Amino acid sequence: MAKLQFEKVFTTEEANALLPRLEILVRALQNHTNALRARIRELAGTDPDIGALPLSTVIDRYPELRPEAARVAEVAAQIGSLGCVLKDIDLGLVDFPFEIDGGVIFLCWQSGEREIIAWHSVDSGFGARQPLPGANKPYLN
Repeated sequence: MAKLQFEKVFTTEEANALLPRLEILVRALQNHTNALRARIRELAGTDPDIGALPLSTVIDRYPELRPEAARVAEVAAQIGSLGCVLKDIDLGLVDFPFEIDGGVIFLCWQSGEREIIAWHSVDSGFGARQPLPGANKPYLN
């Protein structure tokens, strides 16, 4: 179990209370990310090297991408400002630091889940999720 320092550690109740807001934020983040990716794919038709470039270079080369990239960054920052850890945009994965027995684990949530139902160590990820004792079985909206 990690003994890392986080700005905030959550209770399951605090994490669950954020889920309606996070659902909205994660969907917005996915929409903005998909729009940015679609525009980059369009540009790849005339700039085949674009896929090999870092995103910052692509945005410097194509300033019209800045507003959408800024929206992605803004929504990701909003999620981070809640004390959560954004793990995967496409899967909608967000972790919540949770203190147990003097260490920290992550309560693990995936967009669509109505409550926190799983956890994993700080060093592992979604594939190592364990059921949270007493949590309902997974279900999606």
